[in-house]
Amino acid sequence: MRGVERQSRINEKNRARRTSQDERAERRRASKSGFSNPANPRRSMLLTLICGLFVIYCLFPFLYLLVNSTKTQGDFTSTFGLGFGDEFALWDNLKTVFTYQDGIFGRWLINTLLYVVVGAGGATLLAIMGGYALAKFRFPGRKAVFVVVIGAISVPGIALAVPQFLLFAKLGLTNTPWAMIIPSLISPFGLYLMWIFSDQAVPTELLEAARVDGAGEFRTFWQVSLPLLAPGIVTTSLFTIVATWNNYFLPLIMLKDSNWYPLTIGLNQWKDQASTAGGQAIQNLVVTGSLVTIIPLVIAFLLLQRYWQSGLAAGAVKE
Repeated sequence: MRGVERQSRINEKNRARRTSQDERAERRRASKSGFSNPANPRRSMLLTLICGLFVIYCLFPFLYLLVNSTKTQGDFTSTFGLGFGDEFALWDNLKTVFTYQDGIFGRWLINTLLYVVVGAGGATLLAIMGGYALAKFRFPGRKAVFVVVIGAISVPGIALAVPQFLLFAKLGLTNTPWAMIIPSLISPFGLYLMWIFSDQAVPTELLEAARVDGAGEFRTFWQVSLPLLAPGIVTTSLFTIVATWNNYFLPLIMLKDSNWYPLTIGLNQWKDQASTAGGQAIQNLVVTGSLVTIIPLVIAFLLLQRYWQSGLAAGAVKE
């Protein structure tokens, strides 16, 4: 019995040694090609370096905002851009941002939230309903709608800004919140995205089963289809939220009253203040306000990324 156990241990050691030798040989072959073998994962220095450079490129602006938001105006102009100043003034800067010019920054933040909730939220809802209808219903002119949607995606939004301004000026809607909300309700890319996603994510057999059970189209949409569309809805929401939140050119030509400015236009006004006659340089407040501006977007991405990732992976596995 002891001899059998001894021989078994020897065989196990030999097997482990051969496995280790095979793995080292595979790693040497993979290192020559610069990529790792999916069956034998290994870190690739080339890919790691490329990913590291990409991470630095993406995080550099955020690091710049984070460092410079801790400086006073004097330290901002006299110290290195990625170096901290003599004073840690982050809390003072945050307080000043929300109290400067009678707290106008808070009004800009509320305006931006209004445009995002009503504009981007409405755009997402219309994209969901329109995309679902185009994917699951057959009607005359459906192909023409597809051509129009594709054409609308190919036209840059900045090319439509001037015609939109002329139209809204005729209607007397310029310099009002409607000048920001109504154009934000239209998202051709969101409609196209939900169209494609609805076609793949909602089985036609499931809809037919719901109809056989007596469910109407409205109930079928809300109780059967909508839960299946959650990844696409979140993805569309993120795109429309970011587009509305970062919108600059449209409010620039539509709005004159600073009380209706979004954060993008308001912060740019603060930035240009130093170049005006008798204007005060407040770059530290601009940087701190920019940091506050991106925090809601970061939170939205962190909270919704699991749904977004599931949406991106949908259809990647063959059933």
